[in-house]
Amino acid sequence: MKIIVPMAGRGSRLRPHSLTIPKPMLPVAGTPIVHQLISTISKVIKSPIDEVAYIIGEPAFFGKEIEKSLIKAAKSIGAKATIYRQLEPLGTGHAVMCALPSLHGPAIVAFADTLIRADLEINPEVDGMIWVKKVKNPESYGVIELNKKKQVKNLIEKPKSFVSNLAAIGVYYFKEIEILKNKLQEILLIKKEVGEEYQINEGIISMINEGYIIEPGKVSHWMDCGNPSITIETNTQMLKILSNENVKLISSGITLKNSKIIPPCYIGNGVQIINSKIGPGVSIGENTRVKNSQIKHSLIQNNSIIQNAKLVKSMIGNNVNFNHQHKSISIGDYSQLK
Repeated sequence: MKIIVPMAGRGSRLRPHSLTIPKPMLPVAGTPIVHQLISTISKVIKSPIDEVAYIIGEPAFFGKEIEKSLIKAAKSIGAKATIYRQLEPLGTGHAVMCALPSLHGPAIVAFADTLIRADLEINPEVDGMIWVKKVKNPESYGVIELNKKKQVKNLIEKPKSFVSNLAAIGVYYFKEIEILKNKLQEILLIKKEVGEEYQINEGIISMINEGYIIEPGKVSHWMDCGNPSITIETNTQMLKILSNENVKLISSGITLKNSKIIPPCYIGNGVQIINSKIGPGVSIGENTRVKNSQIKHSLIQNNSIIQNAKLVKSMIGNNVNFNHQHKSISIGDYSQLK
């Protein structure tokens, strides 16, 4: 089994936090999104993962340090890493095809902008699976339509009228990914209008129309990281999940003076907390200093200084100097607000 991870997008909805780091590399609850996604899949898939194929963007944004981090993540689950690049934003189907040499055998395709908790139990009798989650507002998502046998009949992006409330979360299984590859190769030959893209759904629908059986799978938790406010909510939810799984979230290498931490929180190595109250639902990255502050349900990255603040539902980047009375704020790396 292999995991195909398209992650070449810039994550524009997450700006300013994605201006200096690709969205999938953004730490949530202490660990980059893509690292958590790969780890989760490897733990719940019964077949061993022998390869993780990443599709990243241009070298100017996805540089050598990111490559090293991705290779390390693959090694942590006992797999080799293969790096491919999508140099033009031509859609999810095009992104998958950028990993052409790896498109053979059984594979999971997982888009690296989401966090999940699931069993990901694979039915060996079907040709593919699409994992879904019930949502209250299906008109905002790509949803699946089922036939009478509870198999996937169609995929509809942001339906104007009700089709189903089962949203596709961006994780797929293919018993033989060569079949999807062949369908996408045909689709890539079709000339698109300016601004149109080649989507993975086109290949899946083509498979269904030829009689291949695609089945839905369900997840217990699906957490998006699409924009700062949603990412803050996801951070809080992930902290609760990890705490219930007895994951160690607070480093032993922190300094705590006249302060209180209300769990669940992630506190990275080298963090100093002085005269402050932290939590619940707070992640603080390595070597950040917090003084005379109260922080709840917020995400703060590495090497920042937070003073005299009362923060709720805030997202603060790396190397930030913040000394202000804003209650809710989103500021990116290398910012100063005094």
